Amino acid sequence: MFWKIVGALIAIWLAFTVLGFVFEGLFWLAVIGGVLFVGTAAYGAIKGRKDPKRLP
Repeated sequence: MFWKIVGALIAIWLAFTVLGFVFEGLFWLAVIGGVLFVGTAAYGAIKGRKDPKRLP
């Protein structure tokens, strides 16, 4: 009985560790993606204004 409880606690701890690592990694990927998206949109807006071929 004791080893079943210890095994269950180790399995739960391992699951929380893996989930925490995955969510933290996804959070930072989302932050980097958002920064790159805003940067690309700003560059396109600045570059697009100076293009004489573009219709208003």
